Amino acid sequence: MSFNGLTNEDFDVFTLNGLEERMEQIKQTIRPKLEFLGDTFAPALSSLTGIEMFHHVARHARRTINPPNDTWVAFASSKRGYKMLPHFQIGLWETHLFVWFAVIYEAPSKEEFGKKLENNISKILDSIPNHYMWSGDHMKPDAIRMSEMTHDDLLSLFRRLQTVKKAEILCGIQIPREQAVRLDGSELVDTINSAFVNLVPLYKLS
Repeated sequence: MSFNGLTNEDFDVFTLNGLEERMEQIKQTIRPKLEFLGDTFAPALSSLTGIEMFHHVARHARRTINPPNDTWVAFASSKRGYKMLPHFQIGLWETHLFVWFAVIYEAPSKEEFGKKLENNISKILDSIPNHYMWSGDHMKPDAIRMSEMTHDDLLSLFRRLQTVKKAEILCGIQIPREQAVRLDGSELVDTINSAFVNLVPLYKLS
């Protein structure tokens, strides 16, 4: 497919009521674009990380009542799945596009990774750009800007990952929909690629 970027219609899918209607529109309008991004960035991330990466487009298969509030494509070093591994994501909420590096609650290596983050906190403070965002919950759209995080805020996030069973950590960019829809396909690909370049050092720590 030719990829022309995202449209307001893509983001408006999340305003549709009812599981079936929303899922149908996700399948028709957003999923082909996520598949394109998956095919584009699996080899790019393989090259950046030095590890073969596979893409996984969200199917939302377990949903029976509540329609999804976001959708995504994830990238990990396993063909079978990504949730138990450190991974990357590209996806949409109604309000914004996100590009994340993520370690979520299913990952068994969380505690060990939290210690590595803590031990490398000075390097992380120096290397993650100020406009990047941090989140402790992939199920919620809100996140905190790097420029608003103190050393102690980051330390708290990293230590929580080591001690709290449901803790998660995500770092990356959020692009408001008004801005995202103004980017053409190649601009969007370039923006995502540059985010991944900045996030790969976190992946390598994991």
